[in-house]
Amino acid sequence: MRTPHMVLLLGAALVWAASHAHAANPEAKLAYQQARDAAGAEYKNARARCNAITGNPKKLCVAEAKAANVHAEETARARYEDTLKSYTRARVRIASANYDRDQVRCAGMTGNEKDVCKAQAKAVLVAAEADARADQKSIEARNEARDDKMGAAYRVEMEKCDAYAGAAKDQCVTAAKTAFDK
Repeated sequence: MRTPHMVLLLGAALVWAASHAHAANPEAKLAYQQARDAAGAEYKNARARCNAITGNPKKLCVAEAKAANVHAEETARARYEDTLKSYTRARVRIASANYDRDQVRCAGMTGNEKDVCKAQAKAVLVAAEADARADQKSIEARNEARDDKMGAAYRVEMEKCDAYAGAAKDQCVTAAKTAFDK
């Protein structure tokens, strides 16, 4: 099932696995600013469309515009910061914005239908937040395991070098350090 949080998870996993550094270059900052500006402009346009509507549909329209704005801004911020923590924070904030939108949607209902709607909205929020945090922990654990494996393999290679002496040992050590980026 493809959902927005799964797309963000995939993006976070790919970015984290590639171990990119923080996007501090001017192009990345410019792209981030442009994405934020575009999100702000789209939000203003959506709000203007909402002004033609009255009552609860207007409130829902505004809530949907806010949720779309939060989604666009948080996605841009996560891409700019390019860290696992920023992707997780973005997923949690997007889930919260979607929850606020769903609360407004539920306000237009009555009776049991309203109660069920609110409970379902809360369940979706809790699930999205839990998934975001669990995915973060899972990715961190995989990265830690990868680092441990690489460290162990490096130690094995260095141990193999102990069988040599002189220039051959130096060459072996240099090759091991190069192979393991040490």
